[in-house]
Amino acid sequence: MSLFITFEGCEGFGKSTQAGLLHERLKAAGYEVVRTQEPGGTPLGTEISRILKWSDQDAICPLAELMLFNASRAELVSRIVKPALAAGKIIVCDRYVDSTIVYQGLGRGLSLSTVRAINSIASQGLMPDLTLLLDMPVEKGQARKHMQTADRIEREGLGFHRKVHDGYLALAGEEPSRWLVVDASQTKDRIADIIWEKVKSLLDARYSAPNR
Repeated sequence: MSLFITFEGCEGFGKSTQAGLLHERLKAAGYEVVRTQEPGGTPLGTEISRILKWSDQDAICPLAELMLFNASRAELVSRIVKPALAAGKIIVCDRYVDSTIVYQGLGRGLSLSTVRAINSIASQGLMPDLTLLLDMPVEKGQARKHMQTADRIEREGLGFHRKVHDGYLALAGEEPSRWLVVDASQTKDRIADIIWEKVKSLLDARYSAPNR
């Protein structure tokens, strides 16, 4: 019953909310599901996340930032994602390799070939079955964030986040069979229903779903 689902999008677009709603809906339908996130998801990943998001060192160099994200990813894939998939479970992950391509590659200006190569090593080549991109104008997402509680990356300027936004749309356009772009300006319930319809169609195409 394994399926690997990731959520992507800019800051304030509702990824974590929708990942939680999908996780609960899958559990209610009788599936074994694991919810996780990047960076984080393991004790080491949580510590790396603290450094990346809340460190006083605003000037972490882009290459070091890339390596830290992928150290967290390597631990997550090895200890959580691959074992869960091997056990036939569904993984719902808030951010994955695509975040690194757009944030550290396009946002920070690192070579995309370098970013992809390091991503591939850390992820062991494991890619999602479905990536859900929540999309809206960057300004709306930024308006949702409270800057007094914003982390180091959230505090980047509008130009940075526009590069990230455009990069996500470009990735989705390159691989439409893996991506579903969802208008994040809709109501929370409507977004959740659109996501559920897509996930359920994938599950129904592969397996006989329990307790539908």
